[in-house]
Amino acid sequence: MKWSAEAEAAIKKVPFFIRKKVRKKVEVYAENKGRKSVDIEDVTSLKQQFLSKEGMENQVRGYDISTCFGEKDCPNSANSCAKLLVDIQTLMEKADILSFLKKSVPGGLKFHHEFRISLSDCPNACSRPQIVDIGIIGAARPVNGEANCTLCNACVDVCPDGAICLDQINEQPLIDQNLCLLCGKCITSCPTGTIERSEKGFRVLLGGRLGRHPRLAMEVPGIQSRVQVLAIVENCLTFYKTHSKKGQRFSKILTSMDQVLP
Repeated sequence: MKWSAEAEAAIKKVPFFIRKKVRKKVEVYAENKGRKSVDIEDVTSLKQQFLSKEGMENQVRGYDISTCFGEKDCPNSANSCAKLLVDIQTLMEKADILSFLKKSVPGGLKFHHEFRISLSDCPNACSRPQIVDIGIIGAARPVNGEANCTLCNACVDVCPDGAICLDQINEQPLIDQNLCLLCGKCITSCPTGTIERSEKGFRVLLGGRLGRHPRLAMEVPGIQSRVQVLAIVENCLTFYKTHSKKGQRFSKILTSMDQVLP
């Protein structure tokens, strides 16, 4: 749907973590009025509904899951989160976070009370998994295989993190695993197959947040399988519902990652 310049400017002032949701609501609002475009009046009218206590409570779902563009629309995917997204949505519905929040939060629900999960297919992290309750990033670990290296420098050139150099004497790539962010670019760019993928899975980050006291999420060591990720999410939800009082955020009550790992 086409948006006027004024409407576009107004929607950009909405906090990013609910912008997509608000944008969709505005378009539905305009469609219900029989319009084929969105103008500033549509944005203003819906804004008043959101700002009211009743309007905001009606929009809060209890949780929010955001994703990146995905492997179909982005060439940088290290590992697709598409199937994992469906599984996590099922877990969140089963956990019924909304009912929990309604019982535990005094004074009505607001968007910042929602439990937030973000999935990104690669370390570019377009969906900002570092600043939500649970962040998930697709990962692929590179290692040297048996194929001979031609010292073409393709892996060095493609690595955005300076994690690879070439051993001219032994004619092989040297991968610094401490610098590597597991994006898999070197694997797909190697013309000889010298660099192979040793494992594929997901990085998991816990306890990120914005607000008055922002905090970057802490990373769970290692690459996690799909089953391990789901177990971590489930344990996090149980931990959250057990210890959160009066709307406390997950990151506020998370004191030890060992408490939520399987």
